[in-house]
Amino acid sequence: MHILVATDAAYVANDVTAALSGPDVSFTICSEGREVSRLVSEGGVDLAILDLQIGSKGGMAVSMDLRLDHSSGSIPDVKVLMLLDRKADVHLAKRSAADAWLIKPTDPLTLKRTVRALLFPAPEPAPADDAGAETVEEDAPVAG
Repeated sequence: MHILVATDAAYVANDVTAALSGPDVSFTICSEGREVSRLVSEGGVDLAILDLQIGSKGGMAVSMDLRLDHSSGSIPDVKVLMLLDRKADVHLAKRSAADAWLIKPTDPLTLKRTVRALLFPAPEPAPADDAGAETVEEDAPVAG
C-alpha cells in the first residue's frame, strides 16, 4: 500500500508515518498542496492523507482538485482522508468530497482503523431473498 501524506507540519507527517508504518506500506510526503495531483497522476497512490493546510493550498482545495482531475480522466481515483483542525471544519471535508476525516490530534489506533475501513471496506451483506423463505405456518403439520 502506498500512502501520500500532504502536510506542511512535520509533526503530522511523523504521527501518520509512525502510526501506519509496516512492511507493506510506503509513503510519499508532500509539503505543497499544488503537487498532490501530479504525484497521484504518477500512479501507485492508494490513499491521500491531506492536512487541512498544505503549504499555499488547503486540503479542501486539494481534495476538490483530486475529484475534478479524476472526473476528467487525468488521474486515477484515490481515497482521501482529511485531517481537520477542529470539529467545526467537518463541513469543509464533506463539501470537498473527502472519503473520511479525523480531527487532530489523532490517536494511532483510530488512524489505523480509519485507513483500514477506507482501503478494505467490509463487504455489504447480501440482500435477503424473502421470495423463497419458509414461514412457521408453512412448516406446521396438517391435522387430518
